[in-house]
Amino acid sequence: MQDPVYFTTEEAAGYLRLKDRKLYELVAQGAVPCTKVTGKWLFPRAALDRWLEAGLARPEGLEPANPPPIVGGSQDSLLEVAVRDSGCGLALLAEGSQAGLDRLIRGEVAIAAIHLHATPDIDEANPAAIRAESSLFDAVVIGFARREQGLLVAPDNPLRLAGLASAVAARARFARRQKGAGAQLLLDSLIAREAVPAQAMVLAEGVCATGQDLALAIRTGRADCGIASRAIASAFGLDFLPLVWEHVDLVMRRRTYFEPSTQKLLSWMRGDAMAARARELGGYDLARSGEVRLNR
Repeated sequence: MQDPVYFTTEEAAGYLRLKDRKLYELVAQGAVPCTKVTGKWLFPRAALDRWLEAGLARPEGLEPANPPPIVGGSQDSLLEVAVRDSGCGLALLAEGSQAGLDRLIRGEVAIAAIHLHATPDIDEANPAAIRAESSLFDAVVIGFARREQGLLVAPDNPLRLAGLASAVAARARFARRQKGAGAQLLLDSLIAREAVPAQAMVLAEGVCATGQDLALAIRTGRADCGIASRAIASAFGLDFLPLVWEHVDLVMRRRTYFEPSTQKLLSWMRGDAMAARARELGGYDLARSGEVRLNR
């Protein structure tokens, strides 16, 4: 029999070797990871394990292993330039915001680039997501850039689309990103906000792993439209219908912030070269670049 993914209150108390009353006190204080479903508390086993490890007392000199020098998460054109031109020595692994965050939690990347949309407040969505993750008790969120996201369409907008509702009404084929990608989360959020029936959307064949893949799908005629940044639209010669400005943030554990590779990247971000490349790519606002947006 497989171990349960979620514990009941009784099972969680036994697993943690606590009395039920003490566990309820921790729940009331918001000190233990849990969720309530149909009036009953459930405790994710993996989250409990991370919670326990977070409070682990280590002998002097015994530190957790450093994660590999990789920036995971969202694909961003300016971030690619920053990592390359700064000479920071970090590698890039663009799999989508949620995948990058999951890897950060598991210690598989040093930094996660994210743009999440789980809250209505688009400016605070990223810090809110990190606050909600108990295992990232020592996380730092650094602003990378604000970027303009919109609907990419073929050159000269042959379907005469005016926005998301117009695209759905015109039966335009939407290019999809993978589940957990920030652009897909944004699309889902905007569709819900505009009260457009998601089931009315026509989806193009296949899933696009990055913004470049999405642009290529439109450029080659496999899709009619999709969500990506202005920089991607410009690079592929596509028309761009602006929708929102969003934050792309860098999330890391506090010890990673002080690593030489991280400091080299942050130093480059504060220089004139970053500003010049942002202007060339288009659709970026660097007013809060390098700002500490959350320090847990």
